[in-house]
Amino acid sequence: MNTETIRGRDIVIVGQQPWDVEIGSNCKNIAIELSKYNRVLYVNQALDRITLMKNAKDPKVMKRRNVIKGKEDGLIPVSTNLWNLFPDVLVESINWISQEGIFDYLNKRNNKLLAGSILKAMQVLDFKTVILFNDNDMFRSFYLPELLAVEQSVYYSRDYMLAVDYWKKHGTRIEPLLIAKSDVCVANSTYLTDYCKQYNANSHYIGQGCDLELFSGLSDQDVVPEIMELPGIKVGYVGALQHIRLDIDLLSYLAQHNPDWSIVLVGPEDEVFRSSALHGLSNVYFLGSQKPEHLPKYINSFDVCINPQLINEVTIGNYPRKIDEYLATGKPVVATLTQAVNIFKDCVYLSEHKEEFVTLIKKAIAENSKERAAYRQSVASSHTWENSVNELYKAINNVI
Repeated sequence: MNTETIRGRDIVIVGQQPWDVEIGSNCKNIAIELSKYNRVLYVNQALDRITLMKNAKDPKVMKRRNVIKGKEDGLIPVSTNLWNLFPDVLVESINWISQEGIFDYLNKRNNKLLAGSILKAMQVLDFKTVILFNDNDMFRSFYLPELLAVEQSVYYSRDYMLAVDYWKKHGTRIEPLLIAKSDVCVANSTYLTDYCKQYNANSHYIGQGCDLELFSGLSDQDVVPEIMELPGIKVGYVGALQHIRLDIDLLSYLAQHNPDWSIVLVGPEDEVFRSSALHGLSNVYFLGSQKPEHLPKYINSFDVCINPQLINEVTIGNYPRKIDEYLATGKPVVATLTQAVNIFKDCVYLSEHKEEFVTLIKKAIAENSKERAAYRQSVASSHTWENSVNELYKAINNVI
């Protein structure tokens, strides 16, 4: 065990993603790791009125409504030392309000309702000397450090939320205030760490954990025949095909200037991708959404993996988890250079423009070897949730 490990504490986690979310969640992984040595209460977001009105028949909404009505218990044991709380309150949907004073008044009311629900659960669990861990929940958890009377408050930045209009409206004012008043801030990218340091000097980079077991230990037979039969070099991307994150012009350039390559895109498309000129290029192949457990075989079928990001407010600070997945298979990787991706500079080919992207794909293939593949896998294997949470412990210990 790391000597910095915090043990025997009670930790309350609030954030953007509920425990019953279908997609992967940093916050859930962190909660599981923290619960190895501490008691953890993972709090779902409280049900808001607009969600109730629009999705009344959704099973998840019905579950929350039953808890509010007292028909179901909202405090659910998940595992040893870990509980999930469905708050028994309904909060108002207020982000449409432009007047700051009115928004703040109603936001504090929402916070008080949520705090009351959390305090009841804390009493049942006999939680004391609490650490509050806030996963990017800048509005509904803004007042919780005071309302819960916590010992330490931690703000976790894993996305630049202010790039999204919903969060930008009030977040440009509120998030800096929350960062400043938190005891410690932590982030999963160097870009977001620097952002937090503008408002709180006690801000720390804690890296990113990844679940990579699926992507390691693949053999030459663990491939997708459909891809292996494609002509030429297989240049592949796995992930959601979203125009706000991926550079469609770069992908088109790669295909048009290298007609002997096969550009393979695996993942669901947004409307812009579906209507893009990429569908008219004979060497671009869209293979659609695939089950998560099948993705390692797709990656293992590529000669080179790519992460052709656009550089904008949405992407520049994000930690690219897919690069770890690529590296875990040992495959060479070429990616657009951003500050967040720069941590991979020793094992990933980083490109600043489209012409260089082509050059680096060729270089990645020419330089590939068993030794380089092994090094890439070793880098990926170091990005564990245990290591990330150990860095979190160090950051919290700075204020204890």
